[in-house]
Amino acid sequence: MAWPIAEVARMSGVTARTLRHYDGIGLLPPAWIGGNGHRYYEESDLLRLQQILVLRALGLGLPEIGRVLAARVDEVEALRGHHRRLLDERDRLDALAATVSRTITELEHSRKDGGSMTAINRPENLFEGIRPAQYGENLRDFPELAGQVQRHTATMSEEEIEAGHRDRTAQMIRLAELLAAGEPADSAAVQAEVDAQFRGLTRIRGAVSADEYRAIGRACVKNEQWRAAYEAIAPGLAAYQRDAIEAYDPGEERDGR
Repeated sequence: MAWPIAEVARMSGVTARTLRHYDGIGLLPPAWIGGNGHRYYEESDLLRLQQILVLRALGLGLPEIGRVLAARVDEVEALRGHHRRLLDERDRLDALAATVSRTITELEHSRKDGGSMTAINRPENLFEGIRPAQYGENLRDFPELAGQVQRHTATMSEEEIEAGHRDRTAQMIRLAELLAAGEPADSAAVQAEVDAQFRGLTRIRGAVSADEYRAIGRACVKNEQWRAAYEAIAPGLAAYQRDAIEAYDPGEERDGR
C-alpha cells in the first residue's frame, strides 16, 4: 500500500513542504513518483519518517540523523535504542521538573514566612535530575573547558560543589522569572545575570573570549541535555539564554564591577 504526500503529511503532522525537503536532501525519498508528479510513500518510508521525527525530538540535526540512518542498523534494534533514550530522557525530565517545582514552592513559602527553604536542610534535594556527572557530559562539545571544570572541581569540598550547583539552579530560575516578566534578552537586568555567569566561568577558566562564550550560549539550544534542562524550567528559556549571551559584551563596563 502507498500513501500520497498529502496523506503522509496529515498523519505525521509534518508539512508536505518539509517532506519534499527531506526528499531533496536524500533523507526520505518517496517510494515512487506518479505521472502527475505526486510523491507516494510505502510502509518502510513511514517507518523511516518515524525514526527521523524521533531523532529530531531527541535533539539531533538533519545531518546527524542522515548519518544514523545511513549506518543501516536493524530497524527494530534502532527503535529499541531510540526507545531507551526517550525513556531515559523522560525520567530525567520528570525528576528535573519535580525538583524545580519543589524549589519554586519552597522559595514562595520562605519569602512569605520569612524563613529558609526546607530543601536547604537537605541540599541534595535541589539537584534531583541535574547531578554533577551530567554537567560533565554536557560539556562534551567543549573538551578543554570540561577538563578545566574537572580540575577545578577536584579542589573543592562537597559543600562548595553543592553550593555551586545551587547557585546555577538559582541563576536559571532568575532568568526564567525575567523571561516571564517580558524582559528583552539585551535588557540591563538580563545582561546582569549573564555577566554574573560569565564571571563565574572566568573564575574557573581564566580568560574567555566573546566567541567562546557565544559558542557556549548556542550550545544551550543545540545540546539536547542543556536545552531540556532549560526548557523544563520554562519554555523558551534555552533560546532566551542563548540570545542573552549573543547580546553580551564581555568588555563592557558595568555598575558594581
